[in-house]
Amino acid sequence: KSGSLWLLVTATASHLPSLGKSSSRIMTLADAFLMFLLRNGIPVAALDVDQVAWPLQVRPAQGSEHYVGLGGEAESPETDEVSFIDAQGRAHARRWTHRQSGLSAVRDGTSTVLIVMEAVHAGARRDVDALAWALAQAIAESWHTTAERAPLSSSSAVFVFG
Repeated sequence: KSGSLWLLVTATASHLPSLGKSSSRIMTLADAFLMFLLRNGIPVAALDVDQVAWPLQVRPAQGSEHYVGLGGEAESPETDEVSFIDAQGRAHARRWTHRQSGLSAVRDGTSTVLIVMEAVHAGARRDVDALAWALAQAIAESWHTTAERAPLSSSSAVFVFG
């Protein structure tokens, strides 16, 4: 899709503090995602990179993949539902980025986050680029780390870490 953008955020454990010590920074990250979603109408998903069996593919589900909701409920994506599927057949997000999995939710101990935004409306490239820039700025200010931004399109459909 012409408006798709993946934003990789690499941080050390000291930049994403333990929930037991400082949950306010993790909550600030979650609040930032919600604020950007509400303000821009562009869904944002955040995946704990270490919980994904790479490679991660965005593709129609076969209906047999394993998905665990944020509340721990187990289910499978519907056949042909666009999902983020890893090498072990686990769905980390469903309906593009609208339903994130509890398997790879950002939590205590997360050190690397893959933030995914996707939009296809008129002006999507401009809106997603602006949102990615704003989110990268918020991450830099709050966690003193940098974000690597990488737009994906049909002509550039692969993102390689580091």
